[in-house]
Amino acid sequence: MDSIRIDKWLWAVRIFKTRSDAAEACRNNRVWVNGSVCKPSREVKVGDEIRVRKMPVIYTYRVKELVSSRQPAKNVVLYAENNTPQEELDKLTVPRETIFIVRDRGAGRPTKKERRQMDALMEGFDFDSDE
Repeated sequence: MDSIRIDKWLWAVRIFKTRSDAAEACRNNRVWVNGSVCKPSREVKVGDEIRVRKMPVIYTYRVKELVSSRQPAKNVVLYAENNTPQEELDKLTVPRETIFIVRDRGAGRPTKKERRQMDALMEGFDFDSDE
């Protein structure tokens, strides 16, 4: 075996829980092989670099060996080398900022003035960022 489908390899080395999750990630442009976006049917070879975006981190792997059946977690290091930079892994430990506005119970809906104050407070935060 000199190559294998990317979705099958991602599933076999436990990067995704199911093969259909791996295929879906490929279809949604969340998987790159050697710097280019790939389809689920893309063939990978030993030595290829694979980048997987799982929000908020972009993981980087190198294919050490090809495998077509799902492997136990302890054997994954035989087939994939995790080259994810430490800056990316640090994104997992960054505490998220939360905003909590206290209002008296039974105070009803906010007035225009209160609503403007809440909007001014929320203005600095980008809730729709995908990257």
